[in-house]
Amino acid sequence: MGVRERTPGAIHTSERADSAARRLRRDPTFAEKQLWKALRQLNGFHFRRQVPMGAFVVDFVCHRARVIVEVDGGVHLALDVAERDAERAAWLRKRGYRLVRISNAQAIHDPDSAIAAISAAAGDRTPTPDPSPQGGGELG
Repeated sequence: MGVRERTPGAIHTSERADSAARRLRRDPTFAEKQLWKALRQLNGFHFRRQVPMGAFVVDFVCHRARVIVEVDGGVHLALDVAERDAERAAWLRKRGYRLVRISNAQAIHDPDSAIAAISAAAGDRTPTPDPSPQGGGELG
């Protein structure tokens, strides 16, 4: 039905993305379940799962650290899926988010290294959206 009423500073979502997010939260993959357990133990960062952002749904996001975690299975190697992933990544980066991609295998078999990569990204300097929604972030 369209985009929700606009709120200053918010990333607006579509009803389609909202519906998809609810469905994905109800039926997570095994890899997503495993990583979610690990993320919930990560002190100092609050992650949400299956979050609509614009027309997209991200697997996990910590808004405070501006980090998005995507758990990728083999389908992400397909050319058309990889192209969509690149488009989505560019859209999210433009809004100041850092993306961390974790393979299903890493989430299941080596969650400690996945959490280490996520912690490193979340602990880095928070990126600024390009351009900053509040303005004044331009160099000059």
